Amino acid sequence: MYFSVATVFLIAVTNHGEAASVTPVQKVLEMMSEMKVKGEKMMDEEQNTYFRYKEWVGKTSRELGFEIETGKSDIEKYSAAAAKADSDVAQLSDSLAKLESELASTDAEKKEATDIRNEQHAEYVTMSTDFSESVDALERAIQTLEAKNYNVPEAEAFLQKMAVGKPGMRRVLAAFVQATEKQEPTSGGPAVSAYEFQSGGIVQLLEKLLVKFKKELNDVETAESNEAHNYDLEMIQLSDTIDYVKKEIEEKSILKSKRASEAAQAKSDLGSTKTELAEDEKTLADVTATFEAKTATYTTNQEVRKAELEAISKAIEIISDPNVAGSYKEHINLVQTKASFLQLGSASSRVSARQRLTAFLHKKAQLLSSAVLRDLATQVESNPFDKVINMIEDLIAKLKEEAAAEAEHKAWCDEQLHDNKLKREKKTSKVNKLTANIEVLTEDIADMANLIKTLIKEQADLTKAMEEATAQRTQEKATNTDTMKDAAAGEEATKAALVILKEFYASQASLLQQVPEMAAYKGMQSAKGGVVGMLEVISSDFARLFADTKASEEAAATEYDAFMEDATASKKAKHDLEYKTSLKKDQAEFEKGQLNKDLKATQEELDAALNYQQYLKPLCLEVHVSYEERVARRKEEIAALKEAYAILDQK
Repeated sequence: MYFSVATVFLIAVTNHGEAASVTPVQKVLEMMSEMKVKGEKMMDEEQNTYFRYKEWVGKTSRELGFEIETGKSDIEKYSAAAAKADSDVAQLSDSLAKLESELASTDAEKKEATDIRNEQHAEYVTMSTDFSESVDALERAIQTLEAKNYNVPEAEAFLQKMAVGKPGMRRVLAAFVQATEKQEPTSGGPAVSAYEFQSGGIVQLLEKLLVKFKKELNDVETAESNEAHNYDLEMIQLSDTIDYVKKEIEEKSILKSKRASEAAQAKSDLGSTKTELAEDEKTLADVTATFEAKTATYTTNQEVRKAELEAISKAIEIISDPNVAGSYKEHINLVQTKASFLQLGSASSRVSARQRLTAFLHKKAQLLSSAVLRDLATQVESNPFDKVINMIEDLIAKLKEEAAAEAEHKAWCDEQLHDNKLKREKKTSKVNKLTANIEVLTEDIADMANLIKTLIKEQADLTKAMEEATAQRTQEKATNTDTMKDAAAGEEATKAALVILKEFYASQASLLQQVPEMAAYKGMQSAKGGVVGMLEVISSDFARLFADTKASEEAAATEYDAFMEDATASKKAKHDLEYKTSLKKDQAEFEKGQLNKDLKATQEELDAALNYQQYLKPLCLEVHVSYEERVARRKEEIAALKEAYAILDQK
């Protein structure tokens, strides 16, 4: 240690007897030799520290460079994903607006068609009731007139009487009056007996009116049937359109929500990635700048240390030569600088009538492929006439009952099939939606798990870097403390030695004045300036070493504090993000569990709806003849039976 050397030197100077054997120059040489050894050791330590630091900078720069490139690639990916999702949301919004408009328009069209149909049906009910009452009144009037021999006035009076209780008879009376007026003589013509037009003619007139009203009634019923059929077809088409549009709206709404969520997530990821990229770029820039600065410092230090060692060697060489000791001050250049390094981170007889009836029924049965008419034809041949009439009436009633029952069954089937279809579509849509949401949550959970893993690693890396920086700072501080302690002690010892030397040489000068004969002695007197000067330089070097080391220590402490503050803040931010991400991940996993339960329950409901669909198929769908064909055939069978009844009525 400099202190011990200087102390020995001081003692040596103080002790005159020992001073005679160990000179101050020898002590200076010894001190210089120790300085050279220590300088070489410090130079090697600084090189090793720099090489380790350089290796760490290279590794850290490569890792940061890779993360920066990955961040830029992720930014492009998230930017494109966010832009695409925003575009999809805008397109879906336009599509939903159009679908909503189409749905409102179709609903309005359906309501308008229903209102029109209700008006048509109300009109049909009025007209059908009127014509039905007219036909019924005519049939009863014909039966009455056939039994009595009425003339025209009597028949008209009879009809007027019937019109009082039967509103539909008013139409018959009006038609009868109009027809009989045409039979009256024109003005100036020959008189015709008003009684020539008796009961037989009246009945024929009424029968013509009956045929006319039946035809009009049939026309009204046909028109009603056509209108009802057209309405049903239109309702099916409009209902299918509405169901389709609603399904489209639901699907697009789900997709819009999903894409909006994906856009938000992409934007969130984009923001996080940009922040991380900026931090990585800043860290890389800081590491690079610090490395360049420390490299420059290291280079300068190495040059200074090299020059210093050369100077010390030269000084030793010079001091070793008593003749050039005075030139020591010109060649010595002791500069001690310290560097610190830190790390960063959808109409005849009955027999004739029976024959005609049988032939008619066989013909109709063959034409309509009707087993009912075929069986009736067979029974007509073997049953009494009256019984045949009853059979026809019973058969007509039976067919009407079957029609009503089948219509009721079809209505039930239509309702069940429609409800089942809606339920299947609704549950399928919900299953798809839940599945999609579960997939999204699964991806989010995986991403959050990866982020948590990355954050934990980054915190561990920061902790390690802080520990390494702290260990290096501790070692560096200890070294600097020792250096400053030695420098202070060395300076103090050198100053003490200078005092002694100066006093010594001053005393020698006094002696020479008192003893003239010693004036010729020049040995120590000639070396005084060089030794004292060297000691003064050494003293100033100690002072400069202390000041430089102190400044270097303060700078290193400031850099260490700044690094620890930044690292602590970064570590806390990563810990906070890890904690928040863990909470989000736990919430996402809980939501995923709930969605899985909902998916299981919804899937069970969908399976039940599918099983009910299979139950409905043989009851409502798997038929050989369509409902419309069966209704049409039954109408034709009823019409044929009515014609058969008419044939019997003409016997």
